[in-house]
This record gives sequence, structure tokens and C-alpha cells, in this order.
Amino acid sequence: SFAGDRFLDGAWRIPFLVSVVLVAVGLYVRLRVMESPQFARVRQAEQVVRQPVLRVIVKHPRAVLSSAFLRMSEQAPFYLFVTFVLTYGTTVLGFGQDRLLGDTMIGAVVGLGCVPLFGWLSDRLGRRLVYGAGIVCMGLFAFPYFGLLNTRLPALVLVGIVVSLVVHSMQYGPQAALIAESFGTNVRYSGAGIGYHLASLIAGGPAPLVAAAILHATGSSTWISWYIVGCAALAMIGLLALPARAPVAEQGTTAQLAVP
Repeated sequence: SFAGDRFLDGAWRIPFLVSVVLVAVGLYVRLRVMESPQFARVRQAEQVVRQPVLRVIVKHPRAVLSSAFLRMSEQAPFYLFVTFVLTYGTTVLGFGQDRLLGDTMIGAVVGLGCVPLFGWLSDRLGRRLVYGAGIVCMGLFAFPYFGLLNTRLPALVLVGIVVSLVVHSMQYGPQAALIAESFGTNVRYSGAGIGYHLASLIAGGPAPLVAAAILHATGSSTWISWYIVGCAALAMIGLLALPARAPVAEQGTTAQLAVP
């Protein structure tokens, strides 16, 4: 109906309106939650780090590169699981986009619920252990994932999508703390930020394009699975190379207080 079409045309705005709530929550956290004791001690020293980005690049290149590479098995597969799957499902499997979007939404809800669970487990079992298990599971699931999709059975396709996002959450849950703890307090903000966003540049952004190019060249999902395995291998190297938990604070203050 006309009313239904008008609703669908404007429905994409609803998530953006709902995000106002997230902005409010973020503002509350920023203004009301107390800083860590480590940060408070460093700030009290009133020793401001100038050019923190340069300092991170010069003094902590291993931590920056390692934190970027350990995200390879989280970033690249994630964009395959939530974006490329729509192209693959409609053009190769013949599914309607509405069904795939619905399955992806279900997987996203389940995956979101698993993020705090794996974060909690990392507090008790260790961040490297939980994250490493997530990397291994991602590599092992690369072929079963497309195997489930290629059955073209709706129930198994849903299982594949949901499990893929749960495996993603195994890494995403402990990831922020794992990366932040590899830098000293005085450069933690800049160091974690550079490593985090470098991964988006080299892994997350190109992933759907790489997968589409592989599918076009080979006509098969096999080498896309190998691409995921390769990302997992690089991530494991990054995890093993990541410096151990940094000292409470280095000389200086956090990059959040840095001045140009």
C-alpha cells in the first residue's frame, strides 16, 4: 500500500533517531564515571605529553602494528558476515534480501548479547586466552560458514549467520581492554586509537571488496574461506607479538591531555 511504501522509505531513519539514546548514555559515562586511579595519578603529575601520536609511532611501533594485525580476524570477517553475505545470498544463493537482513539482525542481537559474556570471561581467564580462542574459532569456522550458507536451507543459513557473529564476539568482547592494556597510561588513548583504526583501514574496509573480487575471479566461496583463514593467521601473529600488559604509567600523562 501507499502508506506501507512511505513507511519503508522512511524506516531507515529510525535507527539513527534511536541512536540519540546512545549519545545520551555516552555523555553520561564521559561526565559521571570516575577516571581510573592510574589515570588520576598520571594527571596529577601535570606532565603533558606533546605530540603523543609521534611518540607512539616512534616508541611503540610494535604495539601499534600488533594491535592492528590482531584485529584482522575480527574486522575483515565481520564485514563479510554483515555486508558481503547480502550480496552472496542474493546473487549466488537466490535468497531474498529481506530474509537475509532478518537473519543478520537475529545474529546481531545474539552476538551483541555475547560481547559482555566474553568480556567477563576475559576478566577471569585472561584476555589473550579468550581472544586467541576467538581467533582459532574464526579460522576453523571459515569453511563451515559457507558450507552452511551453500546448503540453501533457511534454517542452516540462519545457524551459519548466528554462529559467525558469536565467534566474532569472542574477539570483540575482550578486544578493547586487550589493546588498551598494551600501552602505558600516558599514551594509551593515542596508541590504542591508532592501532584500532589502522585495522579498519587494512582489514575492515577492503574486506567486502576483496571477497567480491575473489568470488568474481573464482566463482566459488572456497578462496573466500581461505581469505578468512589468512586473516586469522595474521591475527594470531599480532596477538603473539603484542607486548605484555604495560606498566601502570610511563613518565608523562595520557594522550587525552596532550597538546599540539
